[in-house]
Amino acid sequence: MKINFNNKILEISDVKRCNCFEKIIGLMFCRREKANALVFSFKKKTKMAIHSFFVFFPFFAVWLDNENKVIGMKKVKPFFPRISSPSAYFNLLEIPINKKYEKILNSFVTDGFPKRFK
Repeated sequence: MKINFNNKILEISDVKRCNCFEKIIGLMFCRREKANALVFSFKKKTKMAIHSFFVFFPFFAVWLDNENKVIGMKKVKPFFPRISSPSAYFNLLEIPINKKYEKILNSFVTDGFPKRFK
């Protein structure tokens, strides 16, 4: 999957598109190092909030517009009840903070995000 972040195209491998049932489960009950990035797509813009109950590791929530341009992102801690997007979005990308996605997460760091993910 390719996303546009600060006018740079970043490619994220091993992204799983979620069906209706998988949208409910997300990263819940996954093991940190085995977790894949997930993308949730919506037909209309939404402001739907997410939670991190039963997600035992931190992850990045990345909200995207209909052209996969980043409109917001936030590091989500485990067992947080409500995480809202900064504005309406079409796609939500959840990137687990693990070794598999270290390179892409470091790309976010070089553009001013916190240097520590753990």
